[in-house]
Amino acid sequence: MTIVLVGLIIFILGVQPDIVKLNRSQTVGFVQIGVWLTGLAILLLAAHATVRVVRNGKATSLRADIGLRLLATGYVVAAVASLADFIGVGAQRMPFIAFGPVQVIGLVTGVLLSLLGVIFYWPRYSSDDSSEGEVDEQKGEPPES
Repeated sequence: MTIVLVGLIIFILGVQPDIVKLNRSQTVGFVQIGVWLTGLAILLLAAHATVRVVRNGKATSLRADIGLRLLATGYVVAAVASLADFIGVGAQRMPFIAFGPVQVIGLVTGVLLSLLGVIFYWPRYSSDDSSEGEVDEQKGEPPES
């Protein structure tokens, strides 16, 4: 959980370096994008590890598998949107690169997709719950008590 907070702090410093007087440029540069993508990667990997501990060895459901894929897809969307001009799919060309509103929307969409993935990966029932609502996979019936 601490690593999640470290990733969040790095992500926030990458997105808004003015908070600690680290803004050295008027524009958003490659290093700044690299910092927030690194922070986001640390945050998402730590969130995945945290939820995996909470799952405590429970078998993964289709919902959990979809959550993992959404988490990874969200990061890819955020990375491509952030690096669009650098990899040649953005509206600007080198050396006149600007982080525009469409890229901001892509970054936010990627972060929200990843958040949705973490929510889907979270176990549906806590470990304190009884077997109420669970279904025996072989018989298709609730387990006998």
